[in-house]
Amino acid sequence: MDTSPAGLLRVFVPKIPFIAKTALWHSLWLSPTSSKWDLRTEITVRIIRSLLDSPDPTPISKQQRWSLKDPGIKGKMWIAKVTLARPEEDDVRDILVEAVESLKEQDGIYTTPPILPVEAEWTGYRANVRDDRPRLDLPEAQHYEKLMSEVRSPVTVLYFHGGAFFLMDPSSHRVPTSRLAHLTGGRCLSVRYRLSPQGPFPFALLDAFQAYLSLLYPPPGSFHSPVAPENIVFAGDSAGGGLALALVQLILQINRLPSRGSVNFHGHSIALPLPLPAGVAGTSPWIDMTRSMPSTSANAEYDYLPPPLSNEKISRFPSDDIWPADPPRGDLYCDLSMLSHPLVSPLAATDWKGSCPIWLCYGEEMLADEGKSVARLAALQGVTVMWKQAEAMPHCFSMILVQLETTRKCFHDWANFCVQAAGGKDGDAKLETRGTWFAAKSGKETDVDVKALNVCSREEVAKRMKAAIQARMQGIEGEGKLLPKL
Repeated sequence: MDTSPAGLLRVFVPKIPFIAKTALWHSLWLSPTSSKWDLRTEITVRIIRSLLDSPDPTPISKQQRWSLKDPGIKGKMWIAKVTLARPEEDDVRDILVEAVESLKEQDGIYTTPPILPVEAEWTGYRANVRDDRPRLDLPEAQHYEKLMSEVRSPVTVLYFHGGAFFLMDPSSHRVPTSRLAHLTGGRCLSVRYRLSPQGPFPFALLDAFQAYLSLLYPPPGSFHSPVAPENIVFAGDSAGGGLALALVQLILQINRLPSRGSVNFHGHSIALPLPLPAGVAGTSPWIDMTRSMPSTSANAEYDYLPPPLSNEKISRFPSDDIWPADPPRGDLYCDLSMLSHPLVSPLAATDWKGSCPIWLCYGEEMLADEGKSVARLAALQGVTVMWKQAEAMPHCFSMILVQLETTRKCFHDWANFCVQAAGGKDGDAKLETRGTWFAAKSGKETDVDVKALNVCSREEVAKRMKAAIQARMQGIEGEGKLLPKL
């Protein structure tokens, strides 16, 4: 998408009749969602849906470049850009590969990633300034000092941005991370993990793992002091939420490996078992890379993600210099043979025992069933799970429908979980498994039994994922199913 003023005009001017028709139908209660949405939500969701399901999608490289344009830094946020040094040892990669291999149920194909420095952004809340206040012209280390001067709690959120694993970076998510920092009184470390298709699984997972160990054991040149695991919460939205859950699964699996006693990282010998964070929190986590659950069709009415029945042309991406991959692999994020691997699709994980507390928030969206399945299984296995679902809300509603009371509740509940889990001002409050359903418009809350969430059996989940992979391998469905196509 061309984001120049002229380019945006070319995109939006032709949609004026569409917007007018949408407003008219909503006002006359002719829209099927009129009873659930306000007018602004109706127009926002329908415009995003029309943009993301373009009949003539642009190549992956152009979409990626557009999404990586830095919007700048201003207003109520402190940003300190950092590069976490590469460890001299290879243990962090070797033990990741060992965990990947131990969970494989077939001859899955993947590329062993190189270990590289990891870029990230420390994010904090900047109080008592206007929204248009420019960033100070200071070295990054001094920006970090300014940030820390306003931190009021020990909460550190290790954040992974969304974007279907091929779009966006920390700069696109400064607003939600600064909001989390404000509400928790803490700080966020937002990770610039390697994007696909250039960096397929497990590149992003290695970067996430390296970032976590870097919080515990700061590499040379780091701004921060060591952070205790009980003060860390993994968090993310969409694909980033899925990455956060995959990182928890990775740590759980590493701790199950019988062959190692320690991991060497920047001169430290870290004894196993590795410590888990205080919690993991995701808004609309994408945890089923096969896109196989019933809600992908059943909840399409309330979502803006491209529906699964898109025609053949727009279920695939145009060729460019980065896609199709070389060698071909069938999916942007991984080889088709790895789609149901638990570290690719945490939906496939069968063992959450021993996990840190989990907080999940979804709309009544296309990805809701995969979240329900993981929440129910983890709760049944004794994990503390806090499940939140908002009626008639789309994917990552709290990121785009900022005017809604439901969004305010989502962020406050998200932040409260981080504070309670990670030892903030109310950190001694006991977290308990609980589910909540938020009614549309009224916001009325109804308790939900997490252990009885209405979702497919584990056998049905496995069957659906297997069938979806077979369909992909046979060419019945393209790699673009449910993905943004601008």
